[in-house]
Amino acid sequence: TRTLRELTTATQKVARGDLEQQVPVRSRDELGELAVSFNQMSSDLVKSRDLRRQMTADIAHELRTPLTVVLGHTEALSEGQLPPDPETFDIIYDETKRLNRLVDDLRTLSLSDAGELHLNQEQISSGELLDHAAAARKQEARGNEIQLQIEAAEDLPEVNVDADRMTQVLVNLLDNALRYTPAGGQISLSARSAAGGVELVVKDSGPGIPEEDLQHLFERFYRGDKSRQREEGGSGLGLAITKSLVESQGGQIIVESKPGEGAKFIIRLPEQNT
Repeated sequence: TRTLRELTTATQKVARGDLEQQVPVRSRDELGELAVSFNQMSSDLVKSRDLRRQMTADIAHELRTPLTVVLGHTEALSEGQLPPDPETFDIIYDETKRLNRLVDDLRTLSLSDAGELHLNQEQISSGELLDHAAAARKQEARGNEIQLQIEAAEDLPEVNVDADRMTQVLVNLLDNALRYTPAGGQISLSARSAAGGVELVVKDSGPGIPEEDLQHLFERFYRGDKSRQREEGGSGLGLAITKSLVESQGGQIIVESKPGEGAKFIIRLPEQNT
């Protein structure tokens, strides 16, 4: 009964909030399997706790920067240290918009995590999804002297997705590609047939992603380029939201990249059954 006593003691400690509990695995029978499962559960709880703490700290950090700017400028305005001119109000407005985007992003992730994100799924062609996303960023690409290409294979099956949410996914990926693709480069949006469904691909000719960053790319608030300014890098939630939205619609997203060879994001969507 030693294993049972150890499990009982460890379970009681976990119930009191002491999550870092591991019990010895003394056999390969059912009790041994139970001990292994308990150890895995305990490790997962610790990881979840640490991620929650880190995310709370990250959210506080992200909120603090624009709030500091807004408070500082409004205080300076009230004391007459700054002139009430358009430039001052533009700064306050831009920081307020950033706060609003961050709150919207956090709400989207929260709803998706809870399985409460409303999706209006319908049958739609892959080419139409690509066209909508490209139209949203065509002007920006042209202004940055980047060639934006669209290529959809013929006779592709329709997919069952929320068109607005999937367009948001593709636009997020386009924003990421535009951020890193230099002038004179190109970004391609393509759709192709895959086993049991369709693949949507966003590929850029940027500098690529270091191998050590690939496994963290979809984590919340993760920025591979530590030198990137927040004004350029967004909230750090774009790719996390992208992954969450794709998976909530039965899809999968992966990234392939090598330094110097650009990045390729692949969205795999199941075929619409008729």
